[in-house]
Amino acid sequence: MAQSITHPAPNTSWPAFLRSAHRSSLALVCLAVWLHAADSLIIATMMPAILADLGGAHLVAWSFTLYLVASITSGAASALLTLRYGLRLPMSLAAALFSLGCLLSALAPSMPVMLLGRLLQGFGGGALVSFGFIAARQLFPAHFIPKAMASVSTAWGASAFIGPLLGGGFVEYATWRWGFVAFAAQALALSLWIALQKTDGTPTEHPAEAPIFPWQRLLLLSLSVLLVAASGLTSSPLTLTLCLLLGSLSFLMFLHRDANSTRSRMFPRQAFSLRTRNGAIMLLLLCFTMATVANEIYGALLMVKLHALSPLQAGYIIACGAIGWSLSAFATSNSPASRDGQMIALGFAMITVSILGFALAFPTGPVWLLTAIALLEGAGFGIAISFILRYATASAEPEEIPRITSGISTAQRIGYAFGGAYIGLIGNLLGFDTDMSLPEAASFSSLLFLSCLPLAAIGLIALHRTLRP
Repeated sequence: MAQSITHPAPNTSWPAFLRSAHRSSLALVCLAVWLHAADSLIIATMMPAILADLGGAHLVAWSFTLYLVASITSGAASALLTLRYGLRLPMSLAAALFSLGCLLSALAPSMPVMLLGRLLQGFGGGALVSFGFIAARQLFPAHFIPKAMASVSTAWGASAFIGPLLGGGFVEYATWRWGFVAFAAQALALSLWIALQKTDGTPTEHPAEAPIFPWQRLLLLSLSVLLVAASGLTSSPLTLTLCLLLGSLSFLMFLHRDANSTRSRMFPRQAFSLRTRNGAIMLLLLCFTMATVANEIYGALLMVKLHALSPLQAGYIIACGAIGWSLSAFATSNSPASRDGQMIALGFAMITVSILGFALAFPTGPVWLLTAIALLEGAGFGIAISFILRYATASAEPEEIPRITSGISTAQRIGYAFGGAYIGLIGNLLGFDTDMSLPEAASFSSLLFLSCLPLAAIGLIALHRTLRP
């Protein structure tokens, strides 16, 4: 009678991971994520100096909006590019495009030229993040994926602290232009590094046999995000509502056309639908990202108003979310695959509690409680995101894996755009004003976070569908 052969369980400890042959791939993925994550924080710190040199204060919001639109569009297209050309060439070109955008911004003689640079940075940065998620799934064995995602979380969390310091350092001791040059150099080095890698990520579609690139769908997606983001830039209720309706309609049209495509699909089948597990996962991420934008947009203003904090103190309390994200990702990275569903449920439950906690604690404090809640919210994301990639791709068809991995990161960025518009609309309806009295500001803060609970409720429904056998 034949005896069954048992294989020893793989060593999933951090020392084993860091001593493995995957160290180079890990550094590559973390640098790709760092470039995108630190970008907006550095720009926010350098923007006063940029305006002093270039003018164009009325275009400030567009420097962020154009980056966001471009990053979502390129992120959505990254899965298709990987399927057709492998991972190395598209990722190397994305880093080169980011470098070119940074260099153009560094040399910009006026704000419109800088906006063009920001657009190129968005295309490159958004693609880099999606390619980073795809690389985390392709370049690491399944038992190391949580470790890779924990490292990515650390790179993202580090940007919350290092980004503003770098931006302030360039403004204080050199010039904001050198800040862009520094990032252009990092991106160029990453582009060359990727180009020299031996691992390519095998394409599953031959370029000669692939259909025409889906420009029309990309335009629809860009238009939807642009309209939704633009709704946050207007004070007219009619214009705001019209932008939201047209943006939502464009997004639904994009999803319909993408779902009816065959080999050129950018998202997994039935994306953002409760009918499939991966569709539910994307809806889950979209809703919870939207539900947690309020603290990033209004948190610092409300803490300064209600609790007499300095803007710097308030900013670092918000940044505690990134610390919680990194710490929880590291602390739970040894969890086995059999517990992925439980860890994902725990993470999103913590996020839901944090939203309710902000609604109750923001009006009266104390400040340490707000800090703890920010840590809890970040920790929830750190736990959930570390395992959702492995969980989503565990039983997926090979050709669907790039679409799922890039879709996860793209769904989050779409959530930031839609969430910013939603919370801006709520803020306007509640009559936000920096001159509000303390009782008015306290009431506003409570209602603002309570308005995020319906989004979390939809996310919990999607979570139930995600974890259902």
